Amino acid sequence: MKKLFIIAMAMTMVLGSCFAQASDQKEIRKERNVIRKLAKKELTARVDKTTKKEAKRLKKEGWTVKPGALPLDKQLEKCYFMQFEYDDDLYPKYLMGEASSVGENYDAAKTAAISLAITNLAGQIQTEVTALVENTVGNEQLSAEEAASITKTVMSSKNLISQSIGRTITVMECYRINSKGNNEVLVRIAYNGEMAKAATKKIIRDELEKKGEDLHEQLDKILGFDK
Repeated sequence: MKKLFIIAMAMTMVLGSCFAQASDQKEIRKERNVIRKLAKKELTARVDKTTKKEAKRLKKEGWTVKPGALPLDKQLEKCYFMQFEYDDDLYPKYLMGEASSVGENYDAAKTAAISLAITNLAGQIQTEVTALVENTVGNEQLSAEEAASITKTVMSSKNLISQSIGRTITVMECYRINSKGNNEVLVRIAYNGEMAKAATKKIIRDELEKKGEDLHEQLDKILGFDK
């Protein structure tokens, strides 16, 4: 009896987590739709408000930029304008990755930060593709079993996705000197959303083929390649 109770509780927690994730995705898509419909003036006002708040926080924490670089406010402004761009499927036109790293010299810290940001970016791609898969189930375009198989493959392919990421754009770069006198560099990088989907499609297609699963047509539809 105790064993059955534990199993039941575990299933309840898993289902609760799934519903919470689905609810979160709905809220995210709702917010993106609102942003996408904003007039340029309204979007600029929102970006300006977000930029000022973020710049104030970063400056308070001691972050600054190298001489000759764009001011932190301007870098953040560009970052948020790119971050608020979505396609017709509410998929980001640019996926963003962020990371910081500490090094004895600036260049080493920056290189390490970009490498970590790319790993972070791979995680963002996983999340976005998984959301697209979940959305197809909600629209009854894909069965729960097919979606589970594709999602599992996506979630196990983070390293492959990270390795497939091509040229990224560094949209924000700042630094501070820590208490030990080392450079701490913070970067935010952007990656084209269509390139991300194309690279992910190839990886997931190859992985599904290895498993002997014929879900290629469904995968094309999920990632928008049937259009």
